[in-house]
Formats: sequence, C-alpha cells, structure tokens
Amino acid sequence: MNAFPTTRNAAWGFYGTMGEHAGAAWPLAIQAVSGATGTDVETVRAFLDSCHGRHLAGAVHNGLARRLPLRDAITGATQEWMRWRIGRKTSRKHGIPHDLPCLTGFVIHCGILADDASEA
Repeated sequence: MNAFPTTRNAAWGFYGTMGEHAGAAWPLAIQAVSGATGTDVETVRAFLDSCHGRHLAGAVHNGLARRLPLRDAITGATQEWMRWRIGRKTSRKHGIPHDLPCLTGFVIHCGILADDASEA
C-alpha cells in the first residue's frame, strides 16, 4: 500500500484532532484501520474524516500522553476500538449489526454514508 488518500477534513476528524502529529499519523492510521477492519483505504478515509475519526484520534492522544511512540499509540487505539463491541442501542440507531467490533462497524457505516452522499 503506497498511495494513501488525503483527508477531506483537515480541520476536523482524525487529521484535525491530531494537530502537529497529523502528517505522520494519517498514513499510519490508514494502514492500521484498513488492516484491522479489512476495508479499503477510501472507506477508512471516510471514517477518519468523521466525528468517529476524531474520537479515534483522542484515543491516539491518550497513548501519546503515556509516552508511546506514534505508531504504537495508533496501534493501541485501533486494537482498543476492535475490542469494543456494537451494543443494541447503537445497532438500532445506526443499523450496524449488534456485537460487531466498533471499529469495523463504524468504518463500514461511514463508508456507506460517504457512498450515499456521492450518489446524491
């Protein structure tokens, strides 16, 4: 994987929340999330550009605050989101299957929303 899509939301989402680390963190996050969820990089971009990407960046910042290297902070945040499961309330609200890993569910959900928006 050599080419990564650029953010479409540099002021918000994952990229904006990462601040000074954004340039280095973006390709690492694309790789980590795509690898963990088995989704394509365009779908991952939609997730990272969303409010959910902003929350993932918050988890990365938590790792950085614990003095983890950037790559390890991203890996740790990705693994944490993969351990969390979609609950019944979230499943009903967003139509994401119950008990799916949160990262997988929200990445796919954001990809579907992005596809719907591009078709409108």
